[in-house]
Amino acid sequence: MSTTLAAAPPTGAVPSQDQITKVAIASIIGSVIEQFDFLVTGVIAATVWGELFFKLPGLAAVAAAISVYGIGIIIRPVGAYIFGHIADRRGRKDALVWALVLMGVSTLLIGLTPSYESIGLAAPVLLIVFRLAQGISFGAEFGTAATWVVEQAANSKYRAFWGAWVGFAIPIGLLLGFGSVIAVKSTMTAEAFSTWGWRILFVIGFVVAIVGLIIRTRTIDSYLFEQHRAKGAVLEHPARDVWREMPGTILRTSLVNAMFGGAFFLYFVFGTGYMKAAGFTGSTPEVIGLIAAAFMLVFMVIGALLADAVNRRTVLLIAAGVFFVFAIPYFYLINTGSFLLATVAEVIGFGFVFGFGYGAIPTFYTENFPTRYRASGASAGYQVSQAYGGGLIPIIAGGLLTKFGIHQAYFYIGGLVMLYALAAIVAILMTPETKGVRLD
Repeated sequence: MSTTLAAAPPTGAVPSQDQITKVAIASIIGSVIEQFDFLVTGVIAATVWGELFFKLPGLAAVAAAISVYGIGIIIRPVGAYIFGHIADRRGRKDALVWALVLMGVSTLLIGLTPSYESIGLAAPVLLIVFRLAQGISFGAEFGTAATWVVEQAANSKYRAFWGAWVGFAIPIGLLLGFGSVIAVKSTMTAEAFSTWGWRILFVIGFVVAIVGLIIRTRTIDSYLFEQHRAKGAVLEHPARDVWREMPGTILRTSLVNAMFGGAFFLYFVFGTGYMKAAGFTGSTPEVIGLIAAAFMLVFMVIGALLADAVNRRTVLLIAAGVFFVFAIPYFYLINTGSFLLATVAEVIGFGFVFGFGYGAIPTFYTENFPTRYRASGASAGYQVSQAYGGGLIPIIAGGLLTKFGIHQAYFYIGGLVMLYALAAIVAILMTPETKGVRLD
């Protein structure tokens, strides 16, 4: 597959705002598709997969399904290493094109996987394999896409805002994901959706991935990388070298995303299932998630603008502080059974914490690594956290859910993610501020 259809600007030419916008659009469209696929997977794993793919009783089946979701997150560092190497060797765009191919194919295969009743034990085995492939592709996306945009906007005073376009994919993907779930559910019975209707969402994800591929192949690579390649400064083993030379930076920055991984799981994956257990019926949890996603986009824009006006660390510290304080009260609001209070809980916990903080996250990661292995470093720092953050938490939560039941497990899960918030606060304070730093 050729991914060099678009002509790059002359080496040394500073990108115009129009060129920055085109790269931002290409990055966000591909990332929206990735987010749509992965977020739909989260909803379906929490509500459908347990009964369909695992011959286990009650909560054990739900825990198994959530654990499969977690496995797909834990594998992300492998994708970060593979595609980070490609991005720093061949270009940011090439890596993202191939990552999207893998995501689209694996998503389609998940949607076509037969149930346990049809093929027995092979069903959960295939599901795990396809989830691993999906997770590997997702490991490439955020760090490399952020690198692509931030490098293109290296000389802009609104660098955090442009970088945040990659983050905008999360609430947009949520809106499309939740909206699609609600739309498909509205056309059929709950039994039909659980049996076969959910598969429609994965086929849609595959189709729109084709659109993303077309857009990405027609876009230029980043300004800084083209300069870097013209100088003959491309490393032979960038993904390996960044681990050898900057392991402290990778691990320190990873602590920040471990917290956001915990927030995502707590308020999105576990929260969706918890709302159903608390008495919210039908598509109500998805509607609440849809509202929170809309607010998240607004908070993300505000966070990005403040990251440019003030600095990156202040924005991240505010998000971490609110997450720490609100982890347990979130569930008390859900337990009231009130639609309004549950919506307020989701807007604060998911919309603000995740949205406001992610306004600074893309530049926080990319500005901490030099061009020679920026994609590898940003991807590693962002994704390695999944091994002990967003991926490990669902697995631990699955065990807590089985042991204590959904009405008691939230207290222990909330306490767990509070520890992640504390670790993130320490890591942010230990990381130098990068606003205005020269990217080279």
